[in-house]
Amino acid sequence: MAEPVIDVRATGVAEQEWESWRRARAPMTLPAWSRLFVMAAHPDDEVLGAGGLIAMARTAGIPVTIVTATDGEGSHPDSLTHGPARLARLRVHEARSAARELKTEDPVRLGFPDGELATHESRLGDRLCALLEEADEARVGCAVIWRHDGHPDHEALGRAGAAACAVTGAELLEYPVWMWQWGDPEHPRLQAEMPVALALSPAAREAKNRALTCFRSQFLPLSDAPADQPIVPAHVLRRFTGPTEIYFR
Repeated sequence: MAEPVIDVRATGVAEQEWESWRRARAPMTLPAWSRLFVMAAHPDDEVLGAGGLIAMARTAGIPVTIVTATDGEGSHPDSLTHGPARLARLRVHEARSAARELKTEDPVRLGFPDGELATHESRLGDRLCALLEEADEARVGCAVIWRHDGHPDHEALGRAGAAACAVTGAELLEYPVWMWQWGDPEHPRLQAEMPVALALSPAAREAKNRALTCFRSQFLPLSDAPADQPIVPAHVLRRFTGPTEIYFR
C-alpha cells in the first residue's frame, strides 16, 4: 500500500498543483473498443475515476459493463443509523441511478465482502476473467482501479483486474481514486509511471457530474453523528470534477 495512510480530512496537495500536473500528461484518445468493462471495488469508484470515460464510450456507441466487486456495505463501520445491510441497499440503488445517468445497464454485482478483497483475490480474479472471456468480442477494453491506489480493496481489485486482462488479452487501463489524497506530483510512485490524460467532452463531464450526485451516502452526512460523516468530503470530491481523467497503461 501507498503511504502515508489515507486521511480524508487532510487537504493534501492544492488542486491547482494537480491540475498543472494533469495538463502536462500525454493526451489519450478513446480507443475503438467493441466493449468496455469498468471495474470498481465499491459503488462510486467507477464514476469517480472513470465516469467521463464511460460517458464518452457510450456516446461513441461502445457498450459499457460496470462491475462492482462489493456492495460497499463497510463504508461507515461505526454508524449507529446505517448498518451494513442498509448501507448495501442504499449504495446499490445509488450505483444503479448513476449508471442510468451514464446510459449504461445496472452494474454487475460480484458480492464480495467489503474490506476483504485481498483475502478473496484469487476468486475475484477468476470472476473477472470469466466476465472478460464471456464478452467474446474483437477488442475489449478494461478500466480497473490502479493497483497502487493506497486502499487494500482498491489494490486487490487492481491486481486481480490486471491479471485477468493478461489472461484474456483485454486492453488494460488503470484509474486512480485515492491517489489524489495521499500523493503529490513528485511522489516516487508517480515518477515511475507514465500516466495519460483523457480530455472529457463537455457532455461527458456533465454526465459524470450528474452521476456523482447520485452517491449521496458517500458525499453527504448520513446524520449528525461523527460516525456518519462523508467518506468523500467536498474538498476530495472536487478532484474528480475537472476536465480530464488520468489513466495508467
